[in-house]
Amino acid sequence: MSYVMPFRLTVCGVSELDSHCAAGVTHVLSILDPGTPTPAVLEALGPHRRMELRFDDVVREHHGYQAPTEADVEAVLRFGEALLFEQPRGEQHHVLVHCWMGISRSTASAAILLAQQAPGHERAAFESLYGVRPRCWPNSRMVRFADGLLGRKGALVDALEAHKRLILRHHPDIAQLVRDVGRADELPAD
Repeated sequence: MSYVMPFRLTVCGVSELDSHCAAGVTHVLSILDPGTPTPAVLEALGPHRRMELRFDDVVREHHGYQAPTEADVEAVLRFGEALLFEQPRGEQHHVLVHCWMGISRSTASAAILLAQQAPGHERAAFESLYGVRPRCWPNSRMVRFADGLLGRKGALVDALEAHKRLILRHHPDIAQLVRDVGRADELPAD
């Protein structure tokens, strides 16, 4: 595997946030459901830059749910651009990306950030994500938006499909979780 890791990366769910309070986090990308309170534990992380986005973990428009939009993915990319320009000399940022469970929205965001930093290395971005968060199923809607916004011409989407096959080989129980949340059409046909 070839890895793309321009910053230290942590991906987690809300229930895991407290275990990262002493980890020297410099940047937080917080993805929450609409209407849920901001987790108080984020204040215990110490000084950091934070972006908070709010949308549901769905991959298509559904009545009663707020699907991620292209504007949400643009915000993730702006967060990534700031990482490029704020890199301190001789130091590395520690980026924490979280959503409710640390499986879909946060992992899509993390993969997008990694791919943004290394054009042409989309598969390596997902390999890096797997090294950080092996049990994950990135939100395909977000990845499709990022593919277009980054001008990757399907390369990011193809890398996601390869990633899904890897996940299912190593964590076959994820398939049932994907079915349970109504996203069975995201399971690879092969």
